[in-house]
Amino acid sequence: MKLIVLSDIHLTVEGRPIIGINPSERLDLALAHAGRHHPDAARYVLLGDLAHLGQNRAYRALAGRMNALGKPFTPMLGNHDNRENFRKAFPTAPDDGAGFVQSHLDTATDRLIFLDTLHPEATPHHSGHLCAARLGWLERALNGAGGRRISVFMHHPPLAVGFPGMDAIALANPADFWAIAKGKIAHLFCGHVHRTISGHTHGAGFSIFKSPAHQMPMDMTSADSAISVAEPGAYGIILLNDDAIIAHSEDFTGGESVAFIPTRYPGAG
Repeated sequence: MKLIVLSDIHLTVEGRPIIGINPSERLDLALAHAGRHHPDAARYVLLGDLAHLGQNRAYRALAGRMNALGKPFTPMLGNHDNRENFRKAFPTAPDDGAGFVQSHLDTATDRLIFLDTLHPEATPHHSGHLCAARLGWLERALNGAGGRRISVFMHHPPLAVGFPGMDAIALANPADFWAIAKGKIAHLFCGHVHRTISGHTHGAGFSIFKSPAHQMPMDMTSADSAISVAEPGAYGIILLNDDAIIAHSEDFTGGESVAFIPTRYPGAG
């Protein structure tokens, strides 16, 4: 099973740029690139921060693009999103019964769990939070997996990744998450940081994906969570194989990626 992941799309209204980048144009490039190179993708996952300012028009624009693909997709929420406005544009989006955009998807071998970490009242601002209702839903989803391998998708990472500014606005209650999830999940997929990061924590692998638009610079000293750099845009590719979970990051801007022609380098064996 192949999944395409678009994290931190940050759509704006009327093409308003973010550090000189037009998020709408970047989304169109990403979808076109993924459509050409990965027509066998089974599903698209939109890993939160869909609209930069949570505006209705941005969500409508995103819904139009995604519906036109003719592929199943799972939209998720991040700290820049507005749950009410999102619902207007995505009326059939998953609902966990308590108003949160949470769901799970089962295959013969895997259970994919999609969490809603948006919490406008979280402290500090822009951090994520999983309330008791969401944690209870997660526990039931984990316990009901029926022996399937479990992957969890959430916008805010429940761990520090070495960027002080972003670590300060990660999931605000990671201990609550791990008290339920530790030992039960195989892999964790997150966004929020705008950087390709991977590792292992609490017995699970994790992957964090870049944005199609602006990125977090490799600055491991700044406490500013708003600094950004115009590095190439990217999307993620997840392969759920019988014996492995594989995560790729594909840069689709920056020149060569869009019209890539493989060339053997001199001296290759």
